Amino acid sequence: MAYWNSPTDFIQWTSAALERSEETGKMESEVSAELYKMWLGTYAVPQAGHCWEYTDDSWNPDGEMCSDRAPCCRLLDMSDEVLLMVLELLDPFSLLKLGGACRTLYRISNTDSLWARHCRLVFGSGFRNGCTDYTPKEAFKLLYMWGKLYKTLPCNRQLQDLLFSGLPLKRYWIQWLTLEEMVPLPPVQLTDQAIKAIWGINKDQLDEKHKDESLEDADNCLYRYDWKELHNMAMKYHGDFTKLQSHVLQKMSMKCHEDLEWLYCQFMHYRFQWLFSYWLFGLSKSCAKQLQRIFLWWKRFDKRKVSSWGSSACDVEYLASLHAITDDYWNGKLACGDENIGIQTVENYFSMCRSLLAWILGRKWGRFKQKKVYQDTLDGVYRMLKAEMQVSVVNHEQFWAAAKVQMMRICTLEETAGNYVNWKLIDSLPCYRLYMTFGDSFYLEHIKGFLTRKQLISNWLLKEENFWVRNLLPESLFYLLEYDTKIYEERLHGDTMVAHLTRLIWLYLHSGHQLYIDAMKGFVYECAYASFASQIYESGTISPFYTFNNTFFVDF
Repeated sequence: MAYWNSPTDFIQWTSAALERSEETGKMESEVSAELYKMWLGTYAVPQAGHCWEYTDDSWNPDGEMCSDRAPCCRLLDMSDEVLLMVLELLDPFSLLKLGGACRTLYRISNTDSLWARHCRLVFGSGFRNGCTDYTPKEAFKLLYMWGKLYKTLPCNRQLQDLLFSGLPLKRYWIQWLTLEEMVPLPPVQLTDQAIKAIWGINKDQLDEKHKDESLEDADNCLYRYDWKELHNMAMKYHGDFTKLQSHVLQKMSMKCHEDLEWLYCQFMHYRFQWLFSYWLFGLSKSCAKQLQRIFLWWKRFDKRKVSSWGSSACDVEYLASLHAITDDYWNGKLACGDENIGIQTVENYFSMCRSLLAWILGRKWGRFKQKKVYQDTLDGVYRMLKAEMQVSVVNHEQFWAAAKVQMMRICTLEETAGNYVNWKLIDSLPCYRLYMTFGDSFYLEHIKGFLTRKQLISNWLLKEENFWVRNLLPESLFYLLEYDTKIYEERLHGDTMVAHLTRLIWLYLHSGHQLYIDAMKGFVYECAYASFASQIYESGTISPFYTFNNTFFVDF
Protein backbone atom coordinates (compact mmCIF):
# COMPACT_ATOMS: atom_id res chain seq x y z
CA MET A 1 0.00 0.00 0.00
CA ALA A 2 1.28 3.43 -0.88
CA TYR A 3 1.63 6.21 1.71
CA TRP A 4 3.03 9.71 1.21
CA ASN A 5 4.16 12.45 3.53
CA SER A 6 4.49 15.10 0.82
CA PRO A 7 3.54 15.79 -2.79
CA THR A 8 7.12 14.98 -3.78
CA ASP A 9 6.68 11.38 -2.58
CA PHE A 10 3.48 11.10 -4.58
CA ILE A 11 5.10 12.46 -7.76
CA GLN A 12 7.97 10.01 -7.48
CA TRP A 13 5.61 7.10 -6.88
CA THR A 14 3.22 7.98 -9.74
CA SER A 15 6.12 8.52 -12.17
CA ALA A 16 7.45 5.05 -11.41
CA ALA A 17 3.94 3.60 -11.73
CA LEU A 18 3.43 5.23 -15.12
CA GLU A 19 6.74 3.85 -16.33
CA ARG A 20 5.69 0.37 -15.26
CA SER A 21 2.33 0.78 -16.95
CA GLU A 22 3.98 1.78 -20.22
CA GLU A 23 6.09 -1.35 -20.13
CA THR A 24 3.20 -3.67 -19.33
CA GLY A 25 0.52 -1.84 -21.30
CA LYS A 26 -1.79 -1.78 -18.27
CA MET A 27 -3.11 1.09 -16.14
CA GLU A 28 -5.10 -0.94 -13.56
CA SER A 29 -3.28 -2.24 -10.53
CA GLU A 30 -4.06 -5.60 -9.01
CA VAL A 31 -5.61 -4.34 -5.81
CA SER A 32 -6.07 -7.00 -3.17
CA ALA A 33 -9.02 -6.96 -0.80
CA GLU A 34 -6.47 -6.85 2.04
CA LEU A 35 -5.69 -3.24 1.12
CA TYR A 36 -9.13 -2.17 2.20
CA LYS A 37 -8.60 -3.35 5.75
CA MET A 38 -6.26 -0.41 6.24
CA TRP A 39 -8.79 2.10 4.93
CA LEU A 40 -9.68 4.89 7.31
CA GLY A 41 -12.54 7.26 6.67
CA THR A 42 -11.78 10.93 6.47
CA TYR A 43 -14.34 12.81 4.50
CA ALA A 44 -13.75 16.46 5.30
CA VAL A 45 -13.36 18.89 2.45
CA PRO A 46 -9.93 20.60 2.59
CA GLN A 47 -10.15 23.65 4.78
CA ALA A 48 -8.59 27.03 4.14
CA GLY A 49 -5.06 27.13 5.42
CA HIS A 50 -4.58 23.38 5.03
CA CYS A 51 -1.10 22.63 3.80
CA TRP A 52 1.26 19.75 3.32
CA GLU A 53 4.56 19.98 5.14
CA TYR A 54 7.21 20.84 2.62
CA THR A 55 10.87 21.66 2.83
CA ASP A 56 11.28 24.64 0.52
CA ASP A 57 7.93 25.26 -1.15
CA SER A 58 4.53 25.53 0.51
CA TRP A 59 1.45 23.78 -0.80
CA ASN A 60 -1.66 25.98 -1.01
CA PRO A 61 -5.24 24.73 -0.78
CA ASP A 62 -5.92 26.04 -4.28
CA GLY A 63 -3.31 23.74 -5.73
CA GLU A 64 -0.78 26.48 -6.47
CA MET A 65 2.86 26.35 -5.50
CA CYS A 66 4.87 29.23 -4.11
CA SER A 67 7.80 28.17 -6.22
CA ASP A 68 8.00 26.84 -9.77
CA ARG A 69 10.71 24.43 -8.65
CA ALA A 70 8.25 22.24 -6.75
CA PRO A 71 7.54 18.91 -8.52
CA CYS A 72 3.85 19.14 -7.49
CA CYS A 73 3.28 21.63 -10.29
CA ARG A 74 3.82 18.86 -12.80
CA LEU A 75 1.03 16.84 -11.20
CA LEU A 76 -1.51 19.66 -11.28
CA ASP A 77 -0.55 20.52 -14.87
CA MET A 78 -1.90 17.14 -15.96
CA SER A 79 -5.34 16.97 -17.51
CA ASP A 80 -8.24 15.52 -15.52
CA GLU A 81 -8.21 12.41 -17.71
CA VAL A 82 -4.56 11.70 -16.98
CA LEU A 83 -5.05 12.36 -13.26
CA LEU A 84 -7.93 9.89 -13.22
CA MET A 85 -5.71 7.24 -14.79
CA VAL A 86 -3.08 7.89 -12.13
CA LEU A 87 -5.56 7.83 -9.24
CA GLU A 88 -6.91 4.49 -10.42
CA LEU A 89 -3.67 3.02 -9.08
CA LEU A 90 -4.51 4.04 -5.52
CA ASP A 91 -6.32 2.15 -2.78
CA PRO A 92 -9.15 3.93 -0.90
CA PHE A 93 -6.96 4.97 2.02
CA SER A 94 -4.41 6.67 -0.23
CA LEU A 95 -7.17 8.15 -2.40
CA LEU A 96 -8.74 9.85 0.62
CA LYS A 97 -5.37 11.05 1.86
CA LEU A 98 -4.55 12.56 -1.50
CA GLY A 99 -7.96 14.21 -1.72
CA GLY A 100 -7.19 16.20 1.41
CA ALA A 101 -4.20 17.91 -0.20
CA CYS A 102 -5.98 20.60 -2.24
CA ARG A 103 -9.30 21.39 -3.90
CA THR A 104 -8.19 20.19 -7.31
CA LEU A 105 -7.19 16.74 -6.09
CA TYR A 106 -10.26 16.60 -3.85
CA ARG A 107 -12.49 17.14 -6.88
CA ILE A 108 -10.73 14.51 -8.96
CA SER A 109 -10.52 11.97 -6.12
CA ASN A 110 -14.30 12.22 -5.60
CA THR A 111 -15.04 11.05 -9.14
CA ASP A 112 -17.72 8.37 -9.13
CA SER A 113 -15.82 6.10 -11.53
CA LEU A 114 -12.93 5.78 -9.07
CA TRP A 115 -15.12 4.83 -6.13
CA ALA A 116 -17.42 2.62 -8.22
CA ARG A 117 -14.35 0.55 -9.07
CA HIS A 118 -13.49 0.14 -5.37
CA CYS A 119 -17.11 -0.72 -4.57
CA ARG A 120 -17.08 -3.45 -7.22
CA LEU A 121 -13.86 -4.92 -5.85
CA VAL A 122 -15.04 -4.99 -2.24
CA PHE A 123 -18.84 -5.22 -2.35
CA GLY A 124 -19.47 -6.63 -5.81
CA SER A 125 -21.41 -3.63 -7.16
CA GLY A 126 -20.50 -0.13 -8.30
CA PHE A 127 -23.81 1.34 -7.01
CA ARG A 128 -24.13 3.54 -10.10
CA ASN A 129 -27.43 2.28 -11.48
CA GLY A 130 -29.54 4.91 -9.73
CA CYS A 131 -30.99 2.46 -7.21
CA THR A 132 -29.68 4.53 -4.30
CA ASP A 133 -29.40 8.20 -3.47
CA TYR A 134 -25.78 7.76 -2.44
CA THR A 135 -22.70 8.32 -4.54
CA PRO A 136 -20.32 5.34 -4.83
CA LYS A 137 -17.99 7.03 -2.36
CA GLU A 138 -20.76 7.47 0.22
CA ALA A 139 -21.93 3.90 -0.35
CA PHE A 140 -18.39 2.63 0.14
CA LYS A 141 -18.06 4.65 3.32
CA LEU A 142 -21.29 3.39 4.91
CA LEU A 143 -20.94 -0.28 3.95
CA TYR A 144 -17.30 -0.38 4.98
CA MET A 145 -17.94 1.22 8.37
CA TRP A 146 -20.83 -1.11 9.19
CA GLY A 147 -18.97 -4.24 8.03
CA LYS A 148 -15.90 -3.31 10.02
CA LEU A 149 -17.90 -2.54 13.15
CA TYR A 150 -20.01 -5.70 13.07
CA LYS A 151 -16.91 -7.89 12.82
CA THR A 152 -15.71 -6.38 16.09
CA LEU A 153 -18.94 -7.21 17.97
CA PRO A 154 -17.25 -9.79 20.30
CA CYS A 155 -14.85 -7.13 21.64
CA ASN A 156 -16.77 -3.89 20.97
CA ARG A 157 -18.48 -3.09 24.27
CA GLN A 158 -20.20 0.00 22.91
CA LEU A 159 -21.83 -1.90 20.05
CA GLN A 160 -22.77 -4.69 22.48
CA ASP A 161 -24.48 -2.19 24.78
CA LEU A 162 -26.40 -0.84 21.81
CA LEU A 163 -27.58 -4.24 20.55
CA PHE A 164 -27.94 -6.17 23.82
CA SER A 165 -29.29 -3.49 26.15
CA GLY A 166 -32.70 -5.18 26.23
CA LEU A 167 -34.43 -2.10 24.83
CA PRO A 168 -36.24 -2.32 21.48
CA LEU A 169 -33.77 -1.76 18.66
CA LYS A 170 -34.13 1.34 16.55
CA ARG A 171 -35.24 0.77 12.99
CA TYR A 172 -31.89 2.19 11.87
CA TRP A 173 -29.87 -0.65 13.44
CA ILE A 174 -32.36 -3.33 12.41
CA GLN A 175 -31.89 -2.14 8.84
CA TRP A 176 -28.14 -2.64 9.06
CA LEU A 177 -28.55 -6.07 10.65
CA THR A 178 -30.44 -7.27 7.56
CA LEU A 179 -27.03 -7.56 5.88
CA GLU A 180 -25.85 -10.14 8.41
CA GLU A 181 -26.67 -13.83 8.27
CA MET A 182 -25.70 -14.58 11.86
CA VAL A 183 -27.16 -12.16 14.41
CA PRO A 184 -26.86 -13.13 18.14
CA LEU A 185 -30.24 -11.67 19.07
CA PRO A 186 -33.62 -13.21 19.96
CA PRO A 187 -36.06 -13.74 17.08
CA VAL A 188 -37.69 -10.58 15.74
CA GLN A 189 -41.40 -10.01 16.24
CA LEU A 190 -42.67 -7.57 13.63
CA THR A 191 -45.69 -6.93 11.50
CA ASP A 192 -45.77 -7.97 7.86
CA GLN A 193 -45.61 -4.31 6.85
CA ALA A 194 -42.50 -3.72 8.97
CA ILE A 195 -40.82 -6.81 7.52
CA LYS A 196 -41.59 -5.58 4.00
CA ALA A 197 -40.27 -2.11 4.81
CA ILE A 198 -37.02 -3.41 6.32
CA TRP A 199 -36.18 -6.57 4.38
CA GLY A 200 -38.23 -5.83 1.27
CA ILE A 201 -40.07 -9.17 1.51
CA ASN A 202 -43.67 -9.23 0.34
CA LYS A 203 -46.41 -10.53 2.60
CA ASP A 204 -47.09 -13.52 0.35
CA GLN A 205 -43.52 -14.73 0.94
CA LEU A 206 -44.08 -15.03 4.70
CA ASP A 207 -44.91 -18.43 6.16
CA GLU A 208 -48.15 -18.75 8.09
CA LYS A 209 -46.50 -20.98 10.68
CA HIS A 210 -44.50 -17.98 11.89
CA LYS A 211 -47.65 -15.93 12.50
CA ASP A 212 -48.31 -15.04 16.13
CA GLU A 213 -52.09 -15.24 16.25
CA SER A 214 -52.28 -14.27 19.92
CA LEU A 215 -51.19 -10.72 19.09
CA GLU A 216 -52.86 -10.42 15.72
CA ASP A 217 -55.22 -7.50 15.10
CA ALA A 218 -57.58 -6.64 12.30
CA ASP A 219 -55.12 -4.51 10.32
CA ASN A 220 -51.74 -6.16 10.84
CA CYS A 221 -50.39 -9.68 11.18
CA LEU A 222 -47.52 -10.21 13.61
CA TYR A 223 -44.76 -12.61 12.59
CA ARG A 224 -41.95 -14.15 14.61
CA TYR A 225 -38.79 -15.02 12.66
CA ASP A 226 -35.16 -15.82 13.35
CA TRP A 227 -32.72 -13.32 11.88
CA LYS A 228 -31.09 -15.98 9.74
CA GLU A 229 -34.38 -17.03 8.21
CA LEU A 230 -35.27 -13.47 7.27
CA HIS A 231 -31.80 -12.93 5.82
CA ASN A 232 -32.08 -16.03 3.64
CA MET A 233 -35.56 -15.02 2.50
CA ALA A 234 -34.30 -11.55 1.63
CA MET A 235 -31.40 -13.00 -0.33
CA LYS A 236 -33.78 -15.22 -2.27
CA TYR A 237 -36.23 -12.37 -2.86
CA HIS A 238 -33.64 -9.81 -4.03
CA GLY A 239 -31.55 -12.30 -5.99
CA ASP A 240 -28.04 -11.72 -4.57
CA PHE A 241 -26.21 -9.90 -1.82
CA THR A 242 -25.34 -6.81 -3.90
CA LYS A 243 -29.04 -6.17 -4.54
CA LEU A 244 -29.73 -6.56 -0.83
CA GLN A 245 -27.02 -3.97 -0.15
CA SER A 246 -28.64 -1.64 -2.66
CA HIS A 247 -31.98 -2.13 -0.94
CA VAL A 248 -30.47 -1.25 2.46
CA LEU A 249 -28.75 1.86 1.07
CA GLN A 250 -32.01 2.95 -0.53
CA LYS A 251 -33.82 2.61 2.79
CA MET A 252 -31.01 4.57 4.47
CA SER A 253 -31.11 7.48 2.03
CA MET A 254 -32.94 9.80 4.42
CA LYS A 255 -31.21 8.66 7.59
CA CYS A 256 -28.61 10.46 9.69
CA HIS A 257 -25.47 8.36 10.20
CA GLU A 258 -23.89 10.28 13.07
CA ASP A 259 -24.19 7.34 15.48
CA LEU A 260 -22.56 4.95 13.00
CA GLU A 261 -19.73 7.38 12.30
CA TRP A 262 -19.20 7.98 16.03
CA LEU A 263 -19.01 4.23 16.71
CA TYR A 264 -16.55 3.83 13.87
CA CYS A 265 -14.34 6.64 15.20
CA GLN A 266 -14.36 5.00 18.63
CA PHE A 267 -13.40 1.69 17.06
CA MET A 268 -10.52 3.23 15.11
CA HIS A 269 -9.22 4.89 18.26
CA TYR A 270 -9.52 1.92 20.63
CA ARG A 271 -9.41 -1.11 18.34
CA PHE A 272 -6.03 -2.39 19.58
CA GLN A 273 -6.99 -2.03 23.23
CA TRP A 274 -10.39 -3.70 22.72
CA LEU A 275 -9.07 -6.66 20.75
CA PHE A 276 -6.12 -7.19 23.10
CA SER A 277 -8.41 -7.19 26.15
CA TYR A 278 -10.75 -9.64 24.45
CA TRP A 279 -7.85 -11.92 23.54
CA LEU A 280 -6.35 -11.77 27.04
CA PHE A 281 -9.55 -12.31 29.03
CA GLY A 282 -12.02 -13.85 26.58
CA LEU A 283 -10.81 -17.45 26.82
CA SER A 284 -12.37 -20.32 28.72
CA LYS A 285 -11.49 -20.59 32.41
CA SER A 286 -8.85 -23.32 31.98
CA CYS A 287 -7.21 -21.66 28.97
CA ALA A 288 -7.30 -18.27 30.70
CA LYS A 289 -5.37 -19.63 33.71
CA GLN A 290 -2.76 -21.17 31.44
CA LEU A 291 -2.35 -17.93 29.48
CA GLN A 292 -2.05 -15.91 32.70
CA ARG A 293 0.63 -18.29 33.98
CA ILE A 294 2.66 -18.02 30.78
CA PHE A 295 2.08 -14.27 30.49
CA LEU A 296 3.52 -13.60 33.96
CA TRP A 297 6.16 -16.34 34.12
CA TRP A 298 9.46 -14.94 35.47
CA LYS A 299 8.24 -11.39 35.00
CA ARG A 300 8.68 -8.66 37.58
CA PHE A 301 5.25 -7.14 38.06
CA ASP A 302 3.16 -5.11 40.45
CA LYS A 303 1.19 -7.68 42.45
CA ARG A 304 -1.47 -5.14 43.29
CA LYS A 305 -2.21 -4.48 39.62
CA VAL A 306 -2.02 -8.12 38.61
CA SER A 307 -4.33 -9.23 41.42
CA SER A 308 -7.28 -7.68 39.57
CA TRP A 309 -6.61 -9.80 36.45
CA GLY A 310 -9.75 -10.03 34.31
CA SER A 311 -11.87 -7.70 36.43
CA SER A 312 -13.26 -4.33 35.41
CA ALA A 313 -10.61 -2.64 37.59
CA CYS A 314 -7.74 -4.39 35.79
CA ASP A 315 -5.05 -2.13 34.34
CA VAL A 316 -4.82 -3.74 30.90
CA GLU A 317 -2.31 -1.19 29.62
CA TYR A 318 0.06 -2.18 32.44
CA LEU A 319 -0.29 -5.86 31.51
CA ALA A 320 0.46 -5.03 27.87
CA SER A 321 3.64 -3.23 28.94
CA LEU A 322 5.09 -6.41 30.50
CA HIS A 323 6.07 -7.82 27.10
CA ALA A 324 7.69 -5.90 24.25
CA ILE A 325 5.45 -7.54 21.65
CA THR A 326 2.20 -6.78 23.48
CA ASP A 327 3.36 -3.22 24.08
CA ASP A 328 3.96 -2.88 20.34
CA TYR A 329 0.51 -4.25 19.59
CA TRP A 330 -1.13 -1.94 22.12
CA ASN A 331 0.44 1.02 20.30
CA GLY A 332 -0.47 -0.26 16.83
CA LYS A 333 3.07 -1.12 15.72
CA LEU A 334 2.44 -4.69 14.52
CA ALA A 335 1.43 -5.78 11.01
CA CYS A 336 1.31 -2.23 9.61
CA GLY A 337 -1.42 -1.31 12.09
CA ASP A 338 -3.77 -4.18 11.18
CA GLU A 339 -5.36 -5.18 14.49
CA ASN A 340 -6.48 -8.64 13.33
CA ILE A 341 -3.16 -9.73 11.84
CA GLY A 342 -1.31 -8.19 14.78
CA ILE A 343 -3.28 -10.18 17.37
CA GLN A 344 -2.55 -13.37 15.40
CA THR A 345 1.16 -12.62 15.78
CA VAL A 346 0.70 -12.04 19.53
CA GLU A 347 -1.19 -15.33 19.86
CA ASN A 348 1.53 -17.21 17.94
CA TYR A 349 4.20 -15.60 20.13
CA PHE A 350 2.64 -16.90 23.35
CA SER A 351 2.09 -20.28 21.76
CA MET A 352 5.86 -20.35 21.28
CA CYS A 353 6.32 -19.22 24.91
CA ARG A 354 4.26 -22.18 26.09
CA SER A 355 6.41 -24.62 24.08
CA LEU A 356 9.63 -22.95 25.22
CA LEU A 357 8.61 -23.00 28.87
CA ALA A 358 7.69 -26.69 28.72
CA TRP A 359 11.05 -27.50 27.12
CA ILE A 360 13.09 -25.51 29.66
CA LEU A 361 11.27 -26.85 32.72
CA GLY A 362 11.95 -30.36 31.44
CA ARG A 363 15.72 -29.81 31.72
CA LYS A 364 17.60 -30.54 34.95
CA TRP A 365 18.86 -26.98 35.29
CA GLY A 366 19.07 -24.68 38.26
CA ARG A 367 16.45 -21.99 38.62
CA PHE A 368 18.86 -19.22 37.61
CA LYS A 369 19.75 -20.94 34.35
CA GLN A 370 16.12 -21.76 33.56
CA LYS A 371 15.07 -18.15 34.09
CA LYS A 372 18.09 -16.79 32.24
CA VAL A 373 17.63 -18.99 29.18
CA TYR A 374 13.90 -18.23 29.05
CA GLN A 375 14.24 -14.45 29.35
CA ASP A 376 17.22 -14.13 27.01
CA THR A 377 15.52 -16.34 24.44
CA LEU A 378 12.38 -14.22 24.43
CA ASP A 379 14.42 -11.00 24.19
CA GLY A 380 16.45 -12.46 21.33
CA VAL A 381 13.37 -13.71 19.46
CA TYR A 382 11.80 -10.26 19.69
CA ARG A 383 14.91 -8.52 18.38
CA MET A 384 15.36 -11.12 15.64
CA LEU A 385 11.79 -10.90 14.30
CA LYS A 386 10.88 -7.31 15.21
CA ALA A 387 11.19 -5.96 11.66
CA GLU A 388 9.08 -8.79 10.22
CA MET A 389 6.42 -8.46 12.92
CA GLN A 390 5.97 -4.80 12.05
CA VAL A 391 4.87 -5.57 8.49
CA SER A 392 3.26 -9.04 8.47
CA VAL A 393 2.02 -11.95 10.54
CA VAL A 394 4.62 -14.26 12.15
CA ASN A 395 3.44 -17.83 12.75
CA HIS A 396 4.31 -20.31 15.49
CA GLU A 397 6.88 -22.14 13.36
CA GLN A 398 8.82 -18.93 12.69
CA PHE A 399 8.82 -18.03 16.36
CA TRP A 400 9.93 -21.53 17.38
CA ALA A 401 12.70 -21.62 14.76
CA ALA A 402 13.99 -18.26 16.04
CA ALA A 403 13.78 -19.51 19.65
CA LYS A 404 15.92 -22.56 18.83
CA VAL A 405 18.56 -20.32 17.23
CA GLN A 406 18.54 -18.07 20.29
CA MET A 407 18.86 -20.99 22.72
CA MET A 408 21.84 -22.33 20.79
CA ARG A 409 23.55 -18.94 21.02
CA ILE A 410 22.73 -18.65 24.73
CA CYS A 411 24.37 -22.01 25.38
CA THR A 412 27.46 -20.76 23.52
CA LEU A 413 27.50 -17.62 25.66
CA GLU A 414 27.13 -19.67 28.83
CA GLU A 415 30.09 -21.82 27.78
CA THR A 416 32.10 -18.68 27.04
CA ALA A 417 31.26 -17.19 30.44
CA GLY A 418 32.28 -20.36 32.28
CA ASN A 419 30.22 -19.66 35.41
CA TYR A 420 27.14 -17.81 36.57
CA VAL A 421 29.14 -14.85 37.92
CA ASN A 422 30.66 -14.19 34.51
CA TRP A 423 27.31 -14.77 32.83
CA LYS A 424 25.75 -12.03 34.97
CA LEU A 425 28.64 -9.72 34.12
CA ILE A 426 28.31 -10.00 30.36
CA ASP A 427 24.51 -10.09 29.88
CA SER A 428 24.23 -6.29 29.80
CA LEU A 429 27.04 -5.80 27.28
CA PRO A 430 26.19 -4.48 23.78
CA CYS A 431 28.23 -7.30 22.24
CA TYR A 432 26.10 -9.83 24.17
CA ARG A 433 22.96 -8.55 22.46
CA LEU A 434 24.75 -8.28 19.13
CA TYR A 435 25.87 -11.91 19.31
CA MET A 436 22.32 -12.96 20.19
CA THR A 437 21.08 -11.08 17.12
CA PHE A 438 23.72 -11.96 14.52
CA GLY A 439 25.65 -14.95 15.95
CA ASP A 440 28.99 -13.54 14.76
CA SER A 441 32.02 -15.08 16.53
CA PHE A 442 33.64 -11.63 16.54
CA TYR A 443 31.37 -10.66 19.44
CA LEU A 444 32.34 -13.82 21.34
CA GLU A 445 36.00 -12.85 21.13
CA HIS A 446 35.11 -9.39 22.40
CA ILE A 447 33.29 -10.93 25.37
CA LYS A 448 36.29 -13.15 26.16
CA GLY A 449 38.57 -10.12 26.07
CA PHE A 450 36.17 -8.23 28.33
CA LEU A 451 36.28 -10.98 30.98
CA THR A 452 40.07 -11.22 30.75
CA ARG A 453 40.47 -7.49 31.31
CA LYS A 454 37.97 -7.57 34.16
CA GLN A 455 40.12 -10.24 35.83
CA LEU A 456 43.28 -8.15 35.29
CA ILE A 457 41.76 -5.19 37.15
CA SER A 458 40.70 -7.43 40.04
CA ASN A 459 44.13 -9.10 40.21
CA TRP A 460 45.87 -5.72 40.25
CA LEU A 461 43.71 -4.51 43.12
CA LEU A 462 44.38 -7.67 45.14
CA LYS A 463 48.17 -7.42 44.88
CA GLU A 464 50.01 -7.25 48.21
CA GLU A 465 51.59 -3.91 47.42
CA ASN A 466 48.12 -2.43 46.93
CA PHE A 467 47.00 -3.37 50.44
CA TRP A 468 47.10 0.26 51.50
CA VAL A 469 44.93 1.22 48.49
CA ARG A 470 42.23 -1.27 49.43
CA ASN A 471 42.11 0.12 52.97
CA LEU A 472 42.17 3.81 52.04
CA LEU A 473 39.97 3.83 48.93
CA PRO A 474 36.37 5.04 49.46
CA GLU A 475 33.89 2.19 49.45
CA SER A 476 32.03 3.47 46.37
CA LEU A 477 35.26 3.40 44.32
CA PHE A 478 36.48 0.09 45.74
CA TYR A 479 33.15 -1.49 44.74
CA LEU A 480 33.70 -0.53 41.10
CA LEU A 481 37.06 -2.33 41.00
CA GLU A 482 35.72 -5.63 42.34
CA TYR A 483 35.43 -8.41 39.79
CA ASP A 484 31.72 -9.16 40.17
CA THR A 485 30.62 -5.52 39.81
CA LYS A 486 28.65 -4.78 36.63
CA ILE A 487 29.38 -1.51 34.86
CA TYR A 488 26.20 0.05 33.44
CA GLU A 489 26.14 2.53 30.59
CA GLU A 490 23.75 4.87 32.39
CA ARG A 491 26.35 5.42 35.14
CA LEU A 492 29.00 6.77 32.77
CA HIS A 493 27.77 10.36 32.94
CA GLY A 494 28.52 12.97 35.58
CA ASP A 495 31.37 14.87 37.25
CA THR A 496 31.73 12.73 40.36
CA MET A 497 34.71 10.53 41.16
CA VAL A 498 32.54 7.45 40.75
CA ALA A 499 31.47 8.53 37.25
CA HIS A 500 35.06 9.34 36.25
CA LEU A 501 36.40 5.98 37.44
CA THR A 502 33.46 4.20 35.79
CA ARG A 503 34.33 5.81 32.45
CA LEU A 504 37.98 4.78 32.70
CA ILE A 505 37.07 1.18 33.57
CA TRP A 506 34.47 1.06 30.79
CA LEU A 507 36.92 2.34 28.17
CA TYR A 508 39.56 -0.18 29.17
CA LEU A 509 37.21 -3.14 29.36
CA HIS A 510 35.82 -2.47 25.90
CA SER A 511 38.98 -1.34 24.12
CA GLY A 512 41.86 -3.04 25.94
CA HIS A 513 44.14 -0.03 25.43
CA GLN A 514 46.94 0.25 27.97
CA LEU A 515 46.43 4.01 28.13
CA TYR A 516 43.10 3.61 29.92
CA ILE A 517 44.28 1.13 32.56
CA ASP A 518 47.29 3.34 33.33
CA ALA A 519 44.96 6.32 33.74
CA MET A 520 42.68 4.20 35.92
CA LYS A 521 45.56 3.14 38.20
CA GLY A 522 46.79 6.71 38.54
CA PHE A 523 43.31 7.94 39.41
CA VAL A 524 42.86 5.15 42.01
CA TYR A 525 46.22 5.98 43.64
CA GLU A 526 45.32 9.65 43.67
CA CYS A 527 41.97 8.95 45.34
CA ALA A 528 43.59 6.66 47.93
CA TYR A 529 46.24 9.24 48.75
CA ALA A 530 43.60 11.98 49.02
CA SER A 531 41.69 9.79 51.46
CA PHE A 532 44.89 9.29 53.49
CA ALA A 533 45.62 13.03 53.49
CA SER A 534 42.09 13.82 54.68
CA GLN A 535 42.52 11.40 57.59
CA ILE A 536 45.76 13.15 58.61
CA TYR A 537 44.05 16.53 58.40
CA GLU A 538 41.10 15.38 60.51
CA SER A 539 43.12 13.58 63.21
CA GLY A 540 46.32 15.59 63.15
CA THR A 541 48.42 12.40 63.49
CA ILE A 542 49.48 9.54 61.27
CA SER A 543 47.95 6.22 62.26
CA PRO A 544 50.58 3.56 63.09
CA PHE A 545 48.65 1.14 60.90
CA TYR A 546 49.62 3.08 57.76
CA THR A 547 53.28 3.83 58.65
CA PHE A 548 54.82 0.38 58.61
CA ASN A 549 57.82 0.35 56.26
CA ASN A 550 56.26 3.42 54.54
CA THR A 551 55.10 0.99 51.83
CA PHE A 552 52.45 3.23 50.41
CA PHE A 553 54.94 6.07 49.84
CA VAL A 554 57.25 3.80 47.86
CA ASP A 555 54.42 2.36 45.70
CA PHE A 556 52.88 5.71 44.99
